[in-house]
Amino acid sequence: MMSVLCCFYAQRGASSTRISSWLMQRLVLCVFVMAVARGQVRYSIPEEMTKGSVVGNIVQDLGLDVKRLKSGRARIFTEDSREYIGLNVDKGTLIVKERIDREELCAQVSPCSLHFQIILENPMELHRIDVEILDINDHAPVFKKKEITFQMSESALSGARFSIDSANDPDVGINSLQTYKLTSSDHFTVKIPAHLDETKYIEMILQKPLDRETAEEHKLILTAFDGGNPQKTGTIKINVIVLDANDNAPVFSQSVYRALIPENYSKGSTVLKVSATDGDMGSNGEVTYSFSQSSEGSSGLFNIDSSSGDITVNGPLDFEKYKKYELSVEATDKGGLSDISKVHIEITDINDNAPIISVISFSSPVPENSAPETVIAMLNVKDLDSGKNGVVKCFIPHNLPFKIKSSTPNFYSVVTDELLDREIISEYNITITAIDEGSPSFSTNKTLTLKISDVNDNAPVFQRQSYTAYVLENNSPESLFYLLKRMTKTLAITRAFHIF
Repeated sequence: MMSVLCCFYAQRGASSTRISSWLMQRLVLCVFVMAVARGQVRYSIPEEMTKGSVVGNIVQDLGLDVKRLKSGRARIFTEDSREYIGLNVDKGTLIVKERIDREELCAQVSPCSLHFQIILENPMELHRIDVEILDINDHAPVFKKKEITFQMSESALSGARFSIDSANDPDVGINSLQTYKLTSSDHFTVKIPAHLDETKYIEMILQKPLDRETAEEHKLILTAFDGGNPQKTGTIKINVIVLDANDNAPVFSQSVYRALIPENYSKGSTVLKVSATDGDMGSNGEVTYSFSQSSEGSSGLFNIDSSSGDITVNGPLDFEKYKKYELSVEATDKGGLSDISKVHIEITDINDNAPIISVISFSSPVPENSAPETVIAMLNVKDLDSGKNGVVKCFIPHNLPFKIKSSTPNFYSVVTDELLDREIISEYNITITAIDEGSPSFSTNKTLTLKISDVNDNAPVFQRQSYTAYVLENNSPESLFYLLKRMTKTLAITRAFHIF
């Protein structure tokens, strides 16, 4: 004969941290009882029931009465001597005697049952009782570690796999581990095995290439879910550190650098600093600088620091020789990737050159009867500097009978400004001064020695209109008797004189 008994039991004031919330408020127990003619009864109860909770009415299910239990000194026998279930002889019920933890009792074995006998004497009777312990969702999935770290090269290919220890949930059935979920990530996904209880690892798969320059680290959270109600979860933090690969070339901050420096810039002075950045890290991101090409005349004039990118002057600069230089600078990383930038250096002029006076033509001597504006000399005057530094003015002293004139740039004429008189001055030193407009200014002097040639422009002149002399008689012929003085040396002068 078989019968099914459904008992409802409400336990007020019961509290247990190991029982789910619905049991904390009102525990509804439905116990299925199968009475077997051979004296075997089977019950099903949830784990973690509070002590004293009723498992079943044994006298009713076995067809006994309370008097028989008492007269037969009914008692429970267990093979392991531990009694989770007790017998209330006065009421004829089985009750929870000790806290029952299904995971402690059976681990992952399912179904989980308690087996014991009720023994009666006078006459001797033996009844087998099976109590199945039903799982409740009293455990959340748990990972062995709270946090793990992976180091992945940014050159790792899509599809790369990384193993993670599975979470553990001691519950069984629907209350056990059911699935995993990885926080939203464009780069990673989780492969969920078909049978979670048969694997010790789950795999995180790279589905999109990494870029260290975009993100050096990815912080993920992997969540394990069970199927209980309410559902419980466990999490593990996953840190992915992206290792650098040499996938970036150096990049200059400017495609063209420009500098303006004076020609008197001293050796060792810094012209400018070039700078290139490399998105890689470590040795892959270390950049060295060098000249790759240079314009004419720049060889050896400039140095570049291979580490800092500072360009300095290494030789004398001369604006009059080269006004600008163009250099090509190359930045190279340790992986051989490079970038090139141009450097334009413009030299500014300083007043470092004095005017140069060149005599093109010079006439000496000149006759004293030369008319005014007679050209004495032709000059070329130039200054190698530029701008105001190269603007030149020429002049000669004002106390000379000459002047300087310019008809075309850089060309000058020295001409007579007055009538000349060789008998007064027969030679002139004409100093020509050329001065530029620089600050401070430079000047140059050039002296021309001009001789004046004579012309017959003066008659002889005696000092007196008449002379008187006394001569002794009987002088011999050609005897000197008087010396005439004249004013000129070159002309014979005839004057009347008287001899006494």
